[in-house]
Parts: sequence; C-alpha cells; structure tokens
Amino acid sequence: MDDARYVEAWLAIGAVKARYCRLLDTRDWAGFAALFTEDFELDVSEGTALPVIRGRVAAVEQIRSSVASARTAHQVHSPEITLTSDNEAQVIWAMQDRVVWPPEQAAQRGFAGLTGYGHYHERYVRRDGAWRIAALRLTRLHIDAQPLAC
Repeated sequence: MDDARYVEAWLAIGAVKARYCRLLDTRDWAGFAALFTEDFELDVSEGTALPVIRGRVAAVEQIRSSVASARTAHQVHSPEITLTSDNEAQVIWAMQDRVVWPPEQAAQRGFAGLTGYGHYHERYVRRDGAWRIAALRLTRLHIDAQPLAC
C-alpha cells in the first residue's frame, strides 16, 4: 500500500471511531449500528458474565440496554493502527469511559457511576469503500466506581 492510501485509510478509520464515541454518547442508535459489519463480534466479557456477542443487531442491543438511561462520555486516544491488507486493519485504542446511571439503576447496581480506563482491540474491514468495525474486544486496566449518594 502506498503512503497516500495508507494515510487515507488511517484517517478514515480514525473518523469511524470518532463517530463511534459521538453516536454512542448521543444515543443515535441507527447511526451507531451503521458503523459495524453485519457479522460484528462484541467481546466485553472481561470482568463480566457476558458471552461474546455475535451479530450487529444483538451487539447494538446489548450496548443499548446497558447504557440507554445512563449519561455517558467515551473518549479514545493514541490509536495503534496496523493495516494488514488494503481492506483490513487491526487497531488498539487507549480508552476512557464515564457512565452515570439514574438513581433507580444506580441503587440496583450498588454504585452511581464509573470511570473506566483500558483499551479497545478492534478489527476493521473496508467493504463497498467504507471502513467498518468487524470485531471489538474491551479490556480494562482500572475502574473507579462512584459511590451512591448518602
């Protein structure tokens, strides 16, 4: 791959992840779903009882159900993008997310919110000229839990 095509791919992949954060935090579920391939695989099993979820519809529904009533802010930093072919890339993003649940959900969970730190490990594919996320695995290095108000 020549330098110009590499830069073009790098910027396009970065734009997909920027939209991921914005669309997730603004609850644009249709736009969010469009970022993934139909056979998307979501792995947030680390530290949870969730299995790997296969399929865009099931994965987006899982994400939606876990944060729909919460206020969230997702940020990604320092992408490590490795183009493995003209149409596929492996990417690791440093990430931070802030999630604050409404009082009813917070009481059920036992804490009001969390700030997490870790990495997204992703596989991107280009189909029909557009880059999409084909697989995402979240690993966490640390979580700060916000206690319930006294």
